[in-house]
Amino acid sequence: MSGPVRSTHWASVAEGGFAFGLWLLYFIHRFFGRWPFRVALAPVVLFYVARHRLARAASREYFLKLGLQPTWLTTFRHITAFAETIMDKTLAVAGRYPFHRIRFTGREVMLESMAQKKGGVLVTAHMGCLEVCRLAAERKDGPKLNVLVHTQHAEVFNSMLKRLDPHSQVKLLQVTDFAPSTAAMLSEKVDAGEFVVIAADRVPLSDSSGRTVAAPFLGAQAYFPIGPWILASALKCQVILFTVLHEEDTYRVRFEKLTDRVELPRGKREAAAAVYVTQYAQKLEQLCRESPYDWFNFFPFWEPPRA
Repeated sequence: MSGPVRSTHWASVAEGGFAFGLWLLYFIHRFFGRWPFRVALAPVVLFYVARHRLARAASREYFLKLGLQPTWLTTFRHITAFAETIMDKTLAVAGRYPFHRIRFTGREVMLESMAQKKGGVLVTAHMGCLEVCRLAAERKDGPKLNVLVHTQHAEVFNSMLKRLDPHSQVKLLQVTDFAPSTAAMLSEKVDAGEFVVIAADRVPLSDSSGRTVAAPFLGAQAYFPIGPWILASALKCQVILFTVLHEEDTYRVRFEKLTDRVELPRGKREAAAAVYVTQYAQKLEQLCRESPYDWFNFFPFWEPPRA
């Protein structure tokens, strides 16, 4: 019987592979196609599932929260979906993912905003393959994206992405280096009709009072950051939910406007933010139930954040 799972913050979970393995799988896919890639991937996933007890436990907890009875095969499928998504990220960044196959829902939300030069905050989650939208962003008439990321725990993978597309027009900004000057720069970009992309389903690197709020998610209280909503309030802009989930043999990109403006009254900031967080958590739950293998948070998600 497995022992208790050690509490682990998501940012402390390092990469489980090596650059050589990433490049090998990439070239297998590039020169031989999807099925040879899947054959080569299977033993890698088997090794990962056997080795990483934390990921197994987190995946099992998630599916139990969905009301399903997970088996070892469920975990294997879950992590395989994650691994295939990583490959699609590399293909998208390298310009090798077939853009014409991508399907869209709510595209008019973005088209209207771009026509009016109205920027905003795109809140997303660690679901599916967000990088396929870089294909649209790299087009001359595509939206201008500024992505807030924390990549210090995934340096090998992100180094690979940079080598595949060293001249990307999508700007990545480290959230750990966020300064007042960065906020001012983002405000200028939103005013110019650009978009700020931020994931809203992981707690901050260092928790302190007021930085997270609890919201019902899959039948239990989970903790979400209020940072994205504070940012949207400061930028005085619209907030759009942005997701990219598997659909058959491709992805569906979805845009849904959540609000035209985030209002966080002084003295009631946390309570007001909780309303937006709850709305986001409800949308995230709907997406997880619709596409359960597309949510990739392999750590104790429902555990209260620690300092």
